Amino acid sequence: MTATPGGGIWGRTEQQDFRSRVRGCLLGGAIGDALGAGVEFDSLDAIRAAHGPQGVTDYVPAYGRRGAVTDDTQMTLFTVDGLIRAHVRRDTGAWHPPTDVHAAYLRWAATQRDWGPDERRTEDGWLARQEWLYSQRAPGRACLTGLADSRMGTLDAPKNPDSKGCGTVMRSAPFGLLVGWEPQLVFQLAAECAAQTHGHPTGYLAAGAFAVIVHAVARGESLDAAVQRALAHLAAHPGHEETTDALKHALGAVRQGLPTAERVESLGEGWTAEEALAMGVYCALVAEDVRHGLLLAVNHGGDSDSTGSVCGNLLGVMHGETALPPNWVAELEGRATILELADDFAMEMTQGPALHSPATPAGSPGWLTRYPRT
Repeated sequence: MTATPGGGIWGRTEQQDFRSRVRGCLLGGAIGDALGAGVEFDSLDAIRAAHGPQGVTDYVPAYGRRGAVTDDTQMTLFTVDGLIRAHVRRDTGAWHPPTDVHAAYLRWAATQRDWGPDERRTEDGWLARQEWLYSQRAPGRACLTGLADSRMGTLDAPKNPDSKGCGTVMRSAPFGLLVGWEPQLVFQLAAECAAQTHGHPTGYLAAGAFAVIVHAVARGESLDAAVQRALAHLAAHPGHEETTDALKHALGAVRQGLPTAERVESLGEGWTAEEALAMGVYCALVAEDVRHGLLLAVNHGGDSDSTGSVCGNLLGVMHGETALPPNWVAELEGRATILELADDFAMEMTQGPALHSPATPAGSPGWLTRYPRT
């Protein structure tokens, strides 16, 4: 047994359940992302004309292959990388997770400029050496401009103060996987890291709300209860109204009858943070199973990959990796990297002291090569 960050004890069963939820969250988000990637800019009529009255029912080619992911998954993976690095660097006495996540986002931004990994930059760690991540997959303009220089945006001095795009929400599920943290700290960290690229209150508060929802579900609460918890946190923050209203509309849509693409579209198009959150939450709430929820989340005339990603994160953390359709898992781009990173995150959260500690500066050489303290 090992101690949890919150002071409890991780038994073997708890560790296995947590790892399954982490894997489910990251794989589920990537699958939703990949399902929506090929129809992201199409109208619902165009989707149905091309793929039949049910719309998309499987992966469709995007970026030259089936199962391709977009910047949504890329940035989510670097969020995980930053959170692991923050916990590793804590041994040095430095503890400011927004700085470590920002450094990770700068490493992501480099993948959008550089031809491939620079093996000489050992301080970048292992994720930045994955060649498949060095491709542009329609990255959001605010994400690119917010990370165009080394200055870190903060809540007091955010980057892109008028931006509230969904680029904040689609990368923020990993904050919710910090199950040993208190919910208000999870909310705060997600919001602070969102302000590094999107400074509008709706942009960073929607990210905080999403993180709290994932956090509550990861700790065993129902999705409906998790949304109510997020609404309570939102109410304490100025500028919360758009995000609060969007989540309330999602809850209201659940009571309006059987789910349809038109009902999903009544919540928006998903290009803004609060709409992507509301649409992904709605589809997860009404999902008969993972397959049904994900297809509902991508068959609409809007930002299909981002709404699919949000829904997939939620369904994955709710049900664990074994609930994901195996044919979609098998064909997913980057599956090996995603699984490796998920397992590393789960191991850091549950067994970190066995890998590194202030008392053992050398730590585990293999671990500190993967996640350098620098």
